Amino acid sequence: MAPEGAPALVLAVPGTPGSASRSLAEEVVSIARSELPGLDARIGYLDGDNDAYPALESVLAHTAAERTARYEQALATGREAAEPQGPAAVVVPLLAGPENALMRRIRQAVMDSRAAVELTDVLGPHPLLAEALHVRLSEAGLSRADRARLFTVATAADGIILATVGGDEAVQAAGITGMLLAARLAVPVIAAALDEEGSVAAVAEQLRGSGSTQLALAPYVIGPEVPDSLLDAAVKEADCATAEPLGAYPAIGKLALSHYTTALGIAPQPAQGMPAH
Repeated sequence: MAPEGAPALVLAVPGTPGSASRSLAEEVVSIARSELPGLDARIGYLDGDNDAYPALESVLAHTAAERTARYEQALATGREAAEPQGPAAVVVPLLAGPENALMRRIRQAVMDSRAAVELTDVLGPHPLLAEALHVRLSEAGLSRADRARLFTVATAADGIILATVGGDEAVQAAGITGMLLAARLAVPVIAAALDEEGSVAAVAEQLRGSGSTQLALAPYVIGPEVPDSLLDAAVKEADCATAEPLGAYPAIGKLALSHYTTALGIAPQPAQGMPAH
């Protein structure tokens, strides 16, 4: 159970708000709640501006105001109440890897809210994300679901382009998860930046030059942070098949919760595949 009076977990969702990003974010917080019953989990959109898609800044301000109101109401009714201390919320960015432009905007929204808030790091790199990438590739028929099984997949890729956003820093961070994915698949995996012109094509050429003939694009993105057009262009550029983005794979919700509990120094049971602290 979440400790009584614990701060809210606020998922910071980048990209243009819409029904797809909302259902994805709702599924992620639902997974987090199932792992920690009693968790107060909320969603704030970086580009939100209405009740359906509330802006991150307003969600944080509202969360802090609610906490103050609860304290004042308790005092007014003569109940004993501890004065609120520590953060009103822990903000977890819905990002697999470092994306400096988006993180700057999230930090700005946190500052503009004037609320006592703790901001965590992005979700990756992490072994659970390598697992999620493997599952997405196998769902698309581009890898075996389990390397130990003897059957083969006719369309299995022999070279993976790990497509991320956020330039060089994101490519380096993705490379760590890429090494874990390569170990799972026993094929070369090289990271490329979706938002750097020519990066995907260069990696495709590098893989083909080293002997890979059947490439696949594995989007190392959750989804909302990247316009579909950017992924479509990358697939054409690499001239290969593609898996789906990570989306609301269970690991995303588990990692969001792990970042929240780590920030607060509370320790629920670690998720399978996640080291205990």
